[in-house]
Amino acid sequence: MSLPPDSTVPSAPLLSVVSPVYFGAALLDELVERLHAALGPLTPHYEIILVDDRSPDESWARIEAQAHRDARVRGIRLSRNFGQHHAITAGLADSRGQWVVVMDCDLQDRPEEIPQLFAAAQQGRYNLVLARRVARQDSRWKRWVSRSFYRVLSYLTDTEQDPDVANFGLYDRKVVDAVLSMPERIRYLPTMVRWVGFRVATLPVTHARRPQGESSYSLGRLFDLGLNIILAYSDKPLRLTVKLGLSLSATAFLLALVTLVRFFLGQIQVLGYTSLIISIWFFSGLLLSVLGVVGLYLGKTFEQVKNRPLYIVDERTDRADGSGPQGRQ
Repeated sequence: MSLPPDSTVPSAPLLSVVSPVYFGAALLDELVERLHAALGPLTPHYEIILVDDRSPDESWARIEAQAHRDARVRGIRLSRNFGQHHAITAGLADSRGQWVVVMDCDLQDRPEEIPQLFAAAQQGRYNLVLARRVARQDSRWKRWVSRSFYRVLSYLTDTEQDPDVANFGLYDRKVVDAVLSMPERIRYLPTMVRWVGFRVATLPVTHARRPQGESSYSLGRLFDLGLNIILAYSDKPLRLTVKLGLSLSATAFLLALVTLVRFFLGQIQVLGYTSLIISIWFFSGLLLSVLGVVGLYLGKTFEQVKNRPLYIVDERTDRADGSGPQGRQ
């Protein structure tokens, strides 16, 4: 399946596979082998792009070894850990294929499903085919957290989100170019590809068990990711804050009327006590909530206007010197 060391890949391959790598050293050899087996019958003109998100294990050494063995494998190493979706962006920007497959490196996304995704795209003339994971092989707790998160995300973004659809999918070149044209710093591929539109289909695929290790996404990281996505792709929290403020003000007004009636009935002995407590509780809470939400949006705007690169490339396997930082605005 391997090419000779001096072989080359066409400048415009039919298929590109982009996979972000973090703590994937133990799985990379199997991943590449299975990708060759799945892609070979489709076309000889393909490339595999492995993006090392500055993994602290031996992932980069494995990527270099695979790239040296086969010219169709290319590696990109980021200067630090930028996050999974920034690593995907780096791979998409470096891809040259007419069609691009995005998949995780943990082998829960099965390379053997790629031919079915490609066939569905060709038969239905779709621009992107998203893999819908059937019988997810995750813990019950993770599935519950995922479904709860996507319900909240669907409500706040006013866009239907499927908890069984993640990054794994096949994307047409114009979909990839549209995603790359989006300059926002908070990257989340499933939401971005739904926003750009085009003809989309979902295809049920088998979700495999993780051969070894655990996901690097802790509950805290998932919460931070969810908060960033909501702030980046929806202004609904601001509108909900306005509704909350109006509701609290209406409640405070009603309590003020009740307090006034009790005062005239002689049921309140300490003058001003109740109205003061009501005012402090309701309006302090209202002001803090409004300021908090506005502050979050302001902070994200501050990060965006700095216009720093989305990522910086430290090394790559297909450059003569293998050095020199590169970034994407």
